[in-house]
Amino acid sequence: MTDDSPRVSRRTALTGVTAGLTLPLIVEAVDETAEATKVHGIIATKKVPVGGGVVIPAKKVVVTQPSKGRFHVFSAICTHQGCTVGGVENDVIECPCHGSEYSAQTGHVIRGPAPRPLAKRSFTIKRGQIVLT
Repeated sequence: MTDDSPRVSRRTALTGVTAGLTLPLIVEAVDETAEATKVHGIIATKKVPVGGGVVIPAKKVVVTQPSKGRFHVFSAICTHQGCTVGGVENDVIECPCHGSEYSAQTGHVIRGPAPRPLAKRSFTIKRGQIVLT
């Protein structure tokens, strides 16, 4: 009886086994490094318009950029009756429920019935992303 199957040298077999054992470890290390470099910000700075802002309902914040490169983050919850603010235009954060207006620079009340300013939120900018702290 003759054996027609291809012959595999011991070196080839060991190389294949070694690659099969170490390659998953190498891929896993690359994935961990990529994961460590990810920034989980709430919004990219380039998406926040100058003189305006963006409401992020999921995080209950509003991010403003009153002048180029100057950012602020405030609670998006109106201090009047707890509505989420609707938007930012011309440096004014507006609440659609009862017409309260806040300064996009300070969060202070410009027009009531809101009794208090919007609370400031701490943040940093990492790799072009606004990150809550």
